[in-house]
Amino acid sequence: MDKHLLDILVDPITKGPLIYDKKNQELLSRASRLAYPIRDGIPVMLPEEARELSSEELDNMG
Repeated sequence: MDKHLLDILVDPITKGPLIYDKKNQELLSRASRLAYPIRDGIPVMLPEEARELSSEELDNMG
């Protein structure tokens, strides 16, 4: 994932920061509790394509 792209992307719902999860190829938003998928290197920033983060996942984000 391109560092510059990560710097400019925000959660489309809250406009808050995203955390890159390299292992799962997702961008995580603590504020909206969603994980946006990255498919073929392209972030899919559509809320309807995101999955909800579990309480455990949110706790592990720090």
